[in-house]
Amino acid sequence: MNWVAPIKDEETLKRYEQELMNVDMKYFIMFRMGVGTGLQVQELLKLCVGDVRGKDSITVYLGTKKIKRSYRFEPDLKQAIEAYTLGRDDTSPLFLGHRNKAISREQAYRAMKSAGLRIGIGTVGAQTMRKTFAWKYYKNTGDIAYLTHLLNHASPSVTFRFIGEKPKVDTLAATMTPEENVRARRSLFEGGSGISRMEYIKDTMNLLEDELENPGNDDAFYGRVEALLRSMEDLISDFYIDRAV
Repeated sequence: MNWVAPIKDEETLKRYEQELMNVDMKYFIMFRMGVGTGLQVQELLKLCVGDVRGKDSITVYLGTKKIKRSYRFEPDLKQAIEAYTLGRDDTSPLFLGHRNKAISREQAYRAMKSAGLRIGIGTVGAQTMRKTFAWKYYKNTGDIAYLTHLLNHASPSVTFRFIGEKPKVDTLAATMTPEENVRARRSLFEGGSGISRMEYIKDTMNLLEDELENPGNDDAFYGRVEALLRSMEDLISDFYIDRAV
């Protein structure tokens, strides 16, 4: 399975949106609304013309927690919606396919994937909209805790991976409540858990050190080791900077 990433560069984002527009206006509207609201493809496909036509914004409820969020349409998106829905019934599916039914999730995925490949982006998929939404929110607010709650992720670490950003020790620690800090202390000391986990990490590093000069390793192995070491170095540096303040 190919890795799906958010589109972080504004110029690339504009080129991609233009390519979607060249394919069909509905894909441009879908993508822009997905990035703006955080809705997933299957949720966007439930929208009808009457949900958006003639309106300046849309209110949505995200995920299983039904978190309320509002998204105001940019002028170019509003204009595109009005042109795309002209003459259609309010009850008609917004993203119309054949036989007056909404397009399928698979059809939307294929269109978005193909548009990405045509402009040289191989990391586009059905989750690109949601990941781009999440990345933009984090960059604008820095609030990883709320974003984790919004996306219903198990931890901020999962959210950092989701948006393709390196987690920072101080940022993750800041999301811990006093009660969670107490539980962390207890967990690290109960049954020698903290020591055991550190020993596991040291054993893994020793194993990788032994394997480093194995001529049977391919380039991908060294790429993974390099990525692991960079992540660990960043986390360790961040941890000590935080403690020194």
